[in-house]
Amino acid sequence: MAEAADFPGMTPSPARRWLRRTGALLASAPLLAGLLQLPASPAHAATPAAADKGSVAVAVDTLTPSAPREGDTLTVSGTVTNRGKRNVTDARVELRIGSALTTRSAIDAAVRESDDATGPSGTPLDDKYGAEFAKLTPGVAVPFSFSVPVDDLDLGDDGVYPLGVALSGETAAKPWEQVLGVQRTFLPWQPDAADTRTRTTVLWPLISTAHMTAETASNEQQTPVFLDDELAAEIAPGGRLEQMLSLGRNLDVTWVIDPDLLASVAAMANAYDVQDGDGRRPGGHREVAERWLADLQKAVQGKEVVALPFGDPDLASVAHNGTTVTGTLSQLRTATDVAATTVEGVLHVTPSTEFAWPVDGAVDRSIVKVATSAGADKVIARSDSLGESGGLSYTPSAARPIGGGTTAVVADSRLSRAFEGDLTNASTSTLAVQEFLAQSLALNLQTDKQRSVVVAPQRMPSAAQAQALAAAVTALQGSTWSEPQQLTAAAAAKPDPDATTKVPSRSSYPSALAKRELSRSAFVEIATTQERLDNFKLILTDQSRVVTPFGRAINREMSTSWRGRGAEASSFRQGVQTYLTTLTDQVKLIEKSETKLSGRSATIPVTAQNDLVQGVKGLVLRLTSTNPTRLEIGGKAYAEQPISVSGGHSTSVKFDTSANANGQTAVVAQLYTADGRPYGAPVTFDVRVTEITATVMLVIGGGVLLLVLAGFRMYTQRKRAAARASDPSDDDGTGPSDTTDASPAAPAAQDRPGGEAAARPEPDAPVQPSDGAPDTAVESGDPSATGERVDR
Repeated sequence: MAEAADFPGMTPSPARRWLRRTGALLASAPLLAGLLQLPASPAHAATPAAADKGSVAVAVDTLTPSAPREGDTLTVSGTVTNRGKRNVTDARVELRIGSALTTRSAIDAAVRESDDATGPSGTPLDDKYGAEFAKLTPGVAVPFSFSVPVDDLDLGDDGVYPLGVALSGETAAKPWEQVLGVQRTFLPWQPDAADTRTRTTVLWPLISTAHMTAETASNEQQTPVFLDDELAAEIAPGGRLEQMLSLGRNLDVTWVIDPDLLASVAAMANAYDVQDGDGRRPGGHREVAERWLADLQKAVQGKEVVALPFGDPDLASVAHNGTTVTGTLSQLRTATDVAATTVEGVLHVTPSTEFAWPVDGAVDRSIVKVATSAGADKVIARSDSLGESGGLSYTPSAARPIGGGTTAVVADSRLSRAFEGDLTNASTSTLAVQEFLAQSLALNLQTDKQRSVVVAPQRMPSAAQAQALAAAVTALQGSTWSEPQQLTAAAAAKPDPDATTKVPSRSSYPSALAKRELSRSAFVEIATTQERLDNFKLILTDQSRVVTPFGRAINREMSTSWRGRGAEASSFRQGVQTYLTTLTDQVKLIEKSETKLSGRSATIPVTAQNDLVQGVKGLVLRLTSTNPTRLEIGGKAYAEQPISVSGGHSTSVKFDTSANANGQTAVVAQLYTADGRPYGAPVTFDVRVTEITATVMLVIGGGVLLLVLAGFRMYTQRKRAAARASDPSDDDGTGPSDTTDASPAAPAAQDRPGGEAAARPEPDAPVQPSDGAPDTAVESGDPSATGERVDR
């Protein structure tokens, strides 16, 4: 009757609740007496009753303030969901407080039992603090919220108190009050400022996966080409990196940045293309990139910035699989060298480049060696890797000298890993924040020693993880037991003399991490690409157009972001190699068909084509005869000539050849760089030498002789004509005349020294060898005899 008087969804009055519980107890007394007389049931018989335990899920979505002080009001809100198959009636959510936890390991144990309804839930508060429900229907989430003055919690000394939000109620099968669900969390209690505060450094990572390829457009700006447009989604409002930026700007943290991310966003802010099948399409998020960069520039002003090597190379993979491959350590050093200039150029701040950060802070001696070889003298480790072995009762400071002038900055594992996993649910996020604060306070309460602690979260937190981390850091930096500190200060802090400084061996490296490393074959591919790039750049007139984009792409091939993404990593490396091949093939020799030589010597042209936009130089073209006995190039087996070709042009080089015998000879044309390394594919073609026969020689010789004779005859005819013109006897056959010769030859005779006397020798004068006889006799005026030739 009492239950019927209550409206559905309304909370029954305390008196009616007491009456129902008493009535239910009295009604069940005979039944309980009968049960006590039954024989004992096997253990599994209790399973149905045990199934009701925890049949209601309790989710604590908010708990404010996270670290209350005296006079505050604690507000708890969330939902309860009936996961069973029966209605839950007369339900109540209430707050329960347990005894203070004195160790960090006790907090760990409580986390493992956070939703165990069978475990201790603490002491319930007064009935006036809580929320009541007449009925909870299966599968329906019902919200709740209630507030409690902190002074009514009766908290004692400073410490971490277990806080349970429990739901009790009844079911038709069990009509008595019982705990059906609970959610445990922690309430850090430090109302007054601690005498010694922990100096806490929080790393705030801005790191992404590789997005830019080695490919660029052929225009003057070299428009970069991206693999996809996923980076735009990350920096857009609500994206992961946008959340990291907007949350981090309000915190006192150390920004840890991969310069590749800055370079990629800066490229997007100018102009970029995106791969689209076999082609490209223009990127459309230039404004988003500009805004994100501008906001980041403002956020880091006056803050500590640590620059990782370009591309965030996987130090463990390099140490374990890459050091035996020539050039790998040089790549790592190059990535370090360009880090500072990239950050300075984009953010206009001077970063620290002295820190190395292996994956998950896991270190061994080989990793430390590789990190220092790249220029770092401080290695960010984690306490679950460089753990304590001396039995310390407290957590020591982060800085540890590990030899060789290197400092290990050991991040606290519990604090650093507090925000892993799926935190998209408000309840799991709240629990993570409370556990983080509880561990931090418990750490501070361990000792009065001044200590520096570092929090190094996962490299790429999700947006939800970043929000939870920011909420925890905000509460921590407003707490009474912690104060912020920069990473460089934590590394320079006085180390604890009792802290572990021994770096683990290679065998201690976690196998789960080792399975996700880049393989040695990956580093071989990287080295091959670099070798080909070194060969290619020697011939370029503007090396920066190729060396810079390919150099940064090779850095990206070593990124930690490829862990667990082997197929994607291989595809990226193949893409870089393929594009490099495409460029190098633009400079080539033109194929030649068979060449015929019809003589003992000839000139053979070879053409080189340059389809690049820039010129090439420093190449040597070598033409080699495979049979120098038959065919010589420049008088020997091969000949070389330097060659330069302007962008988009071709040029031909001519080689002198000489044949010693008839037949076919293969000739090989090959380009070489200045240091003697072959460049491109050789071009092989045949040269066929044809013998010149005796008959052909006679024909040619006869023709030449006829030409000579014809020329001689023409010469003699002209000479005779000149002689007749100058001889007086040729004037009508009458001999010398006293009159002046009017013939054209007369003036010529007069122009000679001594006149005509000088032209003719005296009768008694001796005959000189040069005085030739007249070509013809004196011409007669008589009629010519029959058969005689008459000159006209």
